[in-house]
Amino acid sequence: MQIHESAENYLETILMLRERQGQVRSIDIVNEMGFTKPSISVAMKRLRENGYVEMDSDGYITLTDAGMKIARRIYTRHVLLTKFLIRLGVNEKTAEADACKMEHDLSDETFNKIREHAAKYLEES
Repeated sequence: MQIHESAENYLETILMLRERQGQVRSIDIVNEMGFTKPSISVAMKRLRENGYVEMDSDGYITLTDAGMKIARRIYTRHVLLTKFLIRLGVNEKTAEADACKMEHDLSDETFNKIREHAAKYLEES
């Protein structure tokens, strides 16, 4: 199933928030992403309907196995690409922003080649 970039960003944000603070509610996503409460509410409803997140009666959001798989894939790409760009000399803020754009559009083949190259590059340093 093809998932949109915005959904990938929401799932990645939920994963990062969960790792940072343990539990995630919609307001945490609002604060992290800077979107309005209604926008986050609509997005969470769509993610629930598509089987990527679950929300308990207290409003805590968890990733389903399918949601976790996508979130980890995007987050792994984000971290590696950010580090790689910084090692190339890109300033941290720009590297972070560029990695955010790249993580969604790179093919698996290209990402895997970047990962292989990055591993060799980091070994040589």
